[in-house]
Amino acid sequence: MLVDSHCHLDCDSLSEEIDMVVARARLAGIGTMLTISTRLDRFTGVLAIAERFEDIWCSVGVHPHEAGAESDVTTRQLVELSEHPKVVGIGETGLDYYYEHSSRELQQRSFRAHICAARETGLPIIVHSRNAEADTAQILTEEYAGGAYPGLLHCFSATKQLAETALEIDFRISFSGIVTFKNAGEVRDAAQIVPMDRLLVETDAPYLAPVPHRGKTNEPSFVVHTAATVAELKGVTDAEIADVTTENFFRLFTKVRRPEESPETDHIPGDSGT
Repeated sequence: MLVDSHCHLDCDSLSEEIDMVVARARLAGIGTMLTISTRLDRFTGVLAIAERFEDIWCSVGVHPHEAGAESDVTTRQLVELSEHPKVVGIGETGLDYYYEHSSRELQQRSFRAHICAARETGLPIIVHSRNAEADTAQILTEEYAGGAYPGLLHCFSATKQLAETALEIDFRISFSGIVTFKNAGEVRDAAQIVPMDRLLVETDAPYLAPVPHRGKTNEPSFVVHTAATVAELKGVTDAEIADVTTENFFRLFTKVRRPEESPETDHIPGDSGT
């Protein structure tokens, strides 16, 4: 079994054929998927997908691109929304200085509010960082000094230095299809230094489809290719990387119910009952 630890199933390119997307994922051996919130005004749609399918869970949060549009988000809002049984993480949040769709000040303020929510709830924070390594590292370490909180860097595309900072505060690091790209040498270098018990894999679907599907709409079933590349980098088998990253996911996202824990009387995931 594999877990897609980060995807965006509410995006139109996936939600319009959600039943087929989920079916293909299951056929590929994807036993659990985590669909990610990027705006609170879209959260109900994200949650609806998680409620519909037994093997899909979700997060709640505001992407740094949206920190300006939703600048009034508070820790209290995030905490209250996270009380739903299907909400298992906080985010995605963080910093993105590549596009700067929102000001750096608003991104940083939102990031810290999410960290406070993760600390208060005990749910892992899902961190996005692009072209903002120094500030990401500073905020993570400053806030950690004020009280520990669980989390991960998702879709890792930075250098080994940021990976080392994350590892120092007991974070996990998740690799996406970027690790399969020919020009992603630094990302592969980072994957090699991440301990096996800190690794996760993801698609970030519908974005960043891995080789050999690069240029296509990404979907959870494609995480098998990312996992295979990570296995090669770590010198282990595909089965070993599947076992390790799956176990790491459930140890981090403790609110997620493992598939084998599902009651035998549960309905088939996605079955409408008709």
